[in-house]
Amino acid sequence: MWAKFSGGKVQDDLKGIGINGEPALVDTVVKDALGIGYANLNGVFDMTSGSIVPGMIVPPIDVNKNGQADAEEIFKVKEDAFSAVASGKYPSPPSRFENLATKGKPTGLALAFIEWILTDGQQYLTTAGYVPLTPQQQAESLAKLK
Repeated sequence: MWAKFSGGKVQDDLKGIGINGEPALVDTVVKDALGIGYANLNGVFDMTSGSIVPGMIVPPIDVNKNGQADAEEIFKVKEDAFSAVASGKYPSPPSRFENLATKGKPTGLALAFIEWILTDGQQYLTTAGYVPLTPQQQAESLAKLK
């Protein structure tokens, strides 16, 4: 992602220290005043308080391309960031859908598990740091299973 948002470069053009794993990345960036990294919302925001992890900054993305960071493009609390992703105001990428793949149409336990993910399982996403599907996205995803 950093390569993409750095003028269309590729990952191999970036210089720095490679970090494996989001917790290590967040810890390394917090300890380095000049450190930058790409992390999921659950790595940047404290899931209990909803505040940004101390030492982290969420850089705005100029979604409307007016050359400045407007108030709705600056996220200081988890709720605002999650809302922007859920409404589609925060672009993809960097936000993205999680996808599941099966060999052929899912049946049996695989189908039951996917249906659970798309229905009852949605209630666990926010506390885990993920954005639940909107009702429309849920309906569209469930329809694909038919």
